[in-house]
Amino acid sequence: MPKYLKSMLAPLILCGTLQVDAAIAADPVKIGMITTLSGGGSSLGIDIRDGFKLAVDQEKGSLGGYPIDLMIEDDARNPGKAKQIANRFTKKNQVDILTGIVWSNLAMAVVPGVTKSGTLYISPNAGPSKLAGEGCSPNYFNVAWQNDNLHEAMGQYLSDKGFKNVYILAPNYPAGKDALTGFKRFYTGKVSGEVYTKLGQTDYATELASLRAAKPDAVFFFLPGGMGISFLKQYQQAGLRDNTPLFGPAFSFDQGILKATGDSALGVINSSQWSNDIDNAANQQFVSAFKSAYGRLPSLYASQGYDAARLIASALKATAGNVKDQDAFRSALKQAKFESVRGDFRFGNNQHPIQDIYIREVYRNDEGVLTNKVIQVALKQHQDAYATSCKM
Repeated sequence: MPKYLKSMLAPLILCGTLQVDAAIAADPVKIGMITTLSGGGSSLGIDIRDGFKLAVDQEKGSLGGYPIDLMIEDDARNPGKAKQIANRFTKKNQVDILTGIVWSNLAMAVVPGVTKSGTLYISPNAGPSKLAGEGCSPNYFNVAWQNDNLHEAMGQYLSDKGFKNVYILAPNYPAGKDALTGFKRFYTGKVSGEVYTKLGQTDYATELASLRAAKPDAVFFFLPGGMGISFLKQYQQAGLRDNTPLFGPAFSFDQGILKATGDSALGVINSSQWSNDIDNAANQQFVSAFKSAYGRLPSLYASQGYDAARLIASALKATAGNVKDQDAFRSALKQAKFESVRGDFRFGNNQHPIQDIYIREVYRNDEGVLTNKVIQVALKQHQDAYATSCKM
C-alpha cells in the first residue's frame, strides 16, 4: 500500500479501534426483566424473555454495540412479588431499564412507582389505558400496543362483515375491561351479553350456557394463556362452533396457544399487530433466527420481546451507550429508529405505538403446524384513544 494511503487510513483505523474499545470498556447497561416464567400464563413470559434474549445473543451479549447485564426474575403472575422484584432491581441493583411484565394488573402495581423513581420502563406487552392516558410518563414506553387496540380492530371487522348481535366476554382485570371497551368503541351492532370471568378461570360451563341462551350471531372473547385454551376446547365440545362463529384477538390464537388447542382453533379469525408471515426483511430474519435458536415458531409475545430489545439497541447506538443522560436516551427511544418486525412503527405523543392492526386466520401450514396468516389490514396506522388525555 502506498505510504500516503497508509497515512490517510491510520487516523480512521485508530478512530474505529477507539470506538470499539470504548464499547468494550463501558460499564454494562443494567436491564431488569420482570416476567411470568411459572404457573398460569408462563408461556407468555417465556416467549417475551426468549425474544428479548435472541436480540442480545445476536449481538453476543450486547445491544447497539454496548454490553448488557440482563437480570431476569419470575413474578409468578403475582402483583406483590412483581413489586418486590422491581424495588430490588431499582434500589439494590440500580438497573437502568426495566421491562418484561405480561399482565396489566402487575403493570399497574409496578410501573407508576418505577417511572416516578426515575427508572425507565419499556413494556413488551401490557398496555393498560391509564398508562396511555392520564397516567402517561416520560419514563414509560410501550413497544407492543395499548390494550384496546387489537379489540378495536375486531370490532371494526365484525361491523364491516355485518354481524348484528355479538356476545362478548373477557377476564375481570384491567386488560379485560380495556378489551371489551375497545371492541365496543368500533362495533356498531347489538351486544347480546357482556361477561367478565375470573382471572385464571378454566371452567366455562356457566358462561357457555348463558351464551347459548343469548343466541348471538357471533362471539368475541379475550382470554389469554391457559384461559383461552380451555375456552376454545369447551366451546367446540359444546357444539357451538357449528352455528356461532368465534372471533378474538391474537392473545387467544397465538403460537403457544395453538399448540395446545389443536383443531378447535382452526379457521378462527383474529386480530394482531404482528404475524410470522409479514413480508419484510426484519421479520423474515427474526422468524428464521427464533426458530433456529428455540426449535419453534415465534409467538406474538416473542416478537414484542425482540422489538423491545431492538428499540433499546437503537437508543444505545444513538447515544453512544450513555443511558445515564436520560433526556438524550428518552429522545432516542422516542425516535424509534429500528426495523420493527411488524413493519411501519412509530410512537405517538403518549409513547405508545402508531401501527397497522391486521386480521389473521388460523390455518395449518405446509409443515402441518397450526399458525396464522394475514388476510387483511383492519386499521391502518392506528393510534389509541387515550393519547389525547396524555399531557406530556
